[in-house]
Amino acid sequence: MDSKKLTLKLAVTGCFTALGVVIASLFHFIFLGTKAFPGQHFINVLTGVIIGPFWGALTSILIGVIRNLLGLGTIFAFPGGIPGALIVGLAYKITKRLKKQRFRYIAAFFEPLGTVVIGATISLFVIAPMIGWRPLLSLVEKSGWFPALLTLWFGWSISSITGCITGYFTLLILDKSGVLNRLKLEGE
Repeated sequence: MDSKKLTLKLAVTGCFTALGVVIASLFHFIFLGTKAFPGQHFINVLTGVIIGPFWGALTSILIGVIRNLLGLGTIFAFPGGIPGALIVGLAYKITKRLKKQRFRYIAAFFEPLGTVVIGATISLFVIAPMIGWRPLLSLVEKSGWFPALLTLWFGWSISSITGCITGYFTLLILDKSGVLNRLKLEGE
C-alpha cells in the first residue's frame, strides 16, 4: 500500500472513530448490564465496506477504547463491535463484484452475524465468566446457558439490525452521490 493510500485510510479511520464516539454518546440502551449502541453497528457497516475488514476492526477497537475511557462503554464493546466490522468487510470483498448497487452492499446485513452470533456468544461464554459479570451470570443461573444465549442474542440483535439497516441505506446514498468512488478505498 502506498503512503498516500495509507494516509487516507488513517484519516478515514480517525473520522469514523470520532463519528462513532459521538453517535455512541447520543444513543444507546442497557441490556443485561451491557450497553448496546446501534451507532457502533452503523459504523461497522460503513468501515467494513469503505476501508475494509482490518481497518473496520481497528476503528471498532478505537471506538471501544475511547467509549470505555469516557465511561460510555463496557468491556462488551470489543466482542460486540470487532467481529461485526470484520464480517462486513469480508462479505463485501465477495459482494463488491455484483453489478447492482443494492446487491453490492448486501454485506451490511452480515453485521449481525459478527456482532450477535460471534460477539454475544463470546461475551456470554468467555467475557462474562472471566470478569464475573453478574447480570449475565445470574440469567445463566436462572434459565441455563442456551436460554441466556438466546436472550442475549435477541437484545443485541435489536441494536445490530438497526445499525446495519441504517448503514445499508447510507452506503446506497454515498454510492449514488459518488462519494465512495472518490475515496477509492472500497473494501481494500
